[in-house]
Amino acid sequence: MLIFRYLLKETLKSQIAIFLILMAIFITLRFVRVLGDASEGDIPASLVLGFLSLYAPVLASLVIPISAFLGIMMAYGRLYVDSEMTVMRACGISEWYVTRVMLFLSFIIMIVTGVVTLYLAPLAAESEYNLREQAKAEAGFSAIIPGRFQQTGNQEAVIFVHDIGSDNSLQKVFLAQQKNEGDEQVRVVYAEQGTVNKKPDGTRQLILNNGNQYEGEQRRLDFRVVAFDEYQIQIDDPEQQQKRKKVSVIPTVELLEDGSTEALAELQWRLAIPLSIPFLVLIAVPLSAVDPRQGRFGKMFPAILLYLGYFMLLLASRRVLEDGKIPIQLGLWWVHGIMLVIGFTLLARDRKFGTEIKAMLKRRKS
Repeated sequence: MLIFRYLLKETLKSQIAIFLILMAIFITLRFVRVLGDASEGDIPASLVLGFLSLYAPVLASLVIPISAFLGIMMAYGRLYVDSEMTVMRACGISEWYVTRVMLFLSFIIMIVTGVVTLYLAPLAAESEYNLREQAKAEAGFSAIIPGRFQQTGNQEAVIFVHDIGSDNSLQKVFLAQQKNEGDEQVRVVYAEQGTVNKKPDGTRQLILNNGNQYEGEQRRLDFRVVAFDEYQIQIDDPEQQQKRKKVSVIPTVELLEDGSTEALAELQWRLAIPLSIPFLVLIAVPLSAVDPRQGRFGKMFPAILLYLGYFMLLLASRRVLEDGKIPIQLGLWWVHGIMLVIGFTLLARDRKFGTEIKAMLKRRKS
């Protein structure tokens, strides 16, 4: 029991450390990307933290399997380098016992990952989808950044706002319009104040007050100047009907009810992520056996290649399944079957069964 707890503790420490490091790296990259979108006015700055928090469950569902895999490689690599595993072998602790301990841990991690991939990640993806729709709906004042030239939503004008007042009124507004690209005719509007008005159909209008309109041809000085009390221009077209949601944001229960090929491919992908963890354990335990002179990273490169090959096969199978080129019954299961064979082959090579097969093959060759 002491060995059991010790192996679990050492493995969990490595897995948690790797998980936190990878999460920090990818969330930081995501933060930079979201912050760039906010600085360009694509999303309101107030929603940046919301997007980051909703990205965490989706990211965790992908990071947990590789953290579990690399955690085993790191933990047992250290045990082999420090000769602790040699001492355990001398005390009767076999590689198969270590594998059973890791399979026990993998089933716990698989349940946690299943909850994330089947429930939390789709819920977070759907919430992010709704949040983006909300960002589009709030694109009136929040999308206008003072002190920056910006193109309107319908791409028909360029607007510059000096400041936005406490009552959401626009101060010192500059607007430039050009009917067609390369057209010499231009229209420039300057107003002291302005507001953005949204109609029920989603159309947005910029209403300017107390300003002048300058209209004429480029490279000529005979511009026509018109003073106005109120000037209106449409800056965003009516909202289109809501687009069909991607299958990645559809709850798992609805995927079961859908029954389409695309929905079933997404469902098998969500199941494949937690199911991959026990198969990764079968590979990680035998590959973590290194010579002390090799160091704990001695077999890390082939292990990572196997991991990447596994998930690339899953992704490729998912794409082919969505296209309807392979039957649903085959789906992604054949990839797991390949990894199961590889895992048992690695485990059996140094056991009595594997030794007998090797000897039999040598006798046939001779």
